Amino acid sequence: MLSMVRLGASGRQTGRRTVATVVSGNKTSKLVRERLKQEVQQMKQQVPGFRPGLVVLQVGDREDSNLYISMKLKAAAQIGISANHVRLPKTATEEEVLDNIESINQNPSVHGLIVQLPLDSVHPMDTEIVTNTVAPQKDVDGLTCINAGMLSRGNLGSCFIPCTPNGCMTLIRSTGVSVAGKHAVVIGRSKIVGAPMHDLLLWNHATVTSCHSKTQDLPEQVGRADILVVGAGKAEMVRGEWVKEGSVVIDCGINHIPDDTKDSGMRVVGDIHYQSANQRAAFITPVPGGVGPMTVAMLMENTVQSAWRFLQQQKLLSGR
Repeated sequence: MLSMVRLGASGRQTGRRTVATVVSGNKTSKLVRERLKQEVQQMKQQVPGFRPGLVVLQVGDREDSNLYISMKLKAAAQIGISANHVRLPKTATEEEVLDNIESINQNPSVHGLIVQLPLDSVHPMDTEIVTNTVAPQKDVDGLTCINAGMLSRGNLGSCFIPCTPNGCMTLIRSTGVSVAGKHAVVIGRSKIVGAPMHDLLLWNHATVTSCHSKTQDLPEQVGRADILVVGAGKAEMVRGEWVKEGSVVIDCGINHIPDDTKDSGMRVVGDIHYQSANQRAAFITPVPGGVGPMTVAMLMENTVQSAWRFLQQQKLLSGR
């Protein structure tokens, strides 16, 4: 039986069990989108006819990619961003993809360019070369070596931060818990989530431990985390009994597991066993409805930020 603790705003008690406060990405992302919509309107007032421009470049026709792209285009339209979807066929060569990226790089009406991954081509492609061809000042996914390098050096105001880690930080801040001085544990070391999440927490003054597939004492490491961020890609791998009482738990996982009660026969779960973890954490993100909506919101955030920078460079703004 868990001991009773005084949680105040950080959780609620059901009988003698502590239940974490749910950190809603749906609610937080809505607030971000509303703010960005106001910023875009402000841009139009200062520079008549101006709109931030976003291009999503896709190779092939993967169904999951199509779903993600439609979500991005819908969010952009709601905010007032001019978003275009450039789809190249599966038969496109790497050279053709690079030529398209270079052309978009040179287009002054485009302030953000993302290459939808994975690349769905019949030809071999080097993803690193493709993503690094995106101009760093338009790299609103934050995946180029230039932006990754600036993040790793702590130049947070000069780079674009990858969208999922940026969304995680926004959710952590929304809890009111200070990151400075906390022990943070990140599970996963991908270039899109784990590695930049480590850097972002570090430069926000947390003491950070990075865990991965070779970590031998994972439950022990998790048990030390005041802030836990998991992006391992394994369904419900982190068990609730590992989690430190009163911690902030952020789940980046999106996994499908069998569930006969669902019409589809499948259920979406995260990388953390939610039903047990929410008995120990003070704050926890749900799956779905947690980190996912924030990833899209942060893509819009980066695009608007890029547009502001463009206007400043062109000396089209007054008083900003």
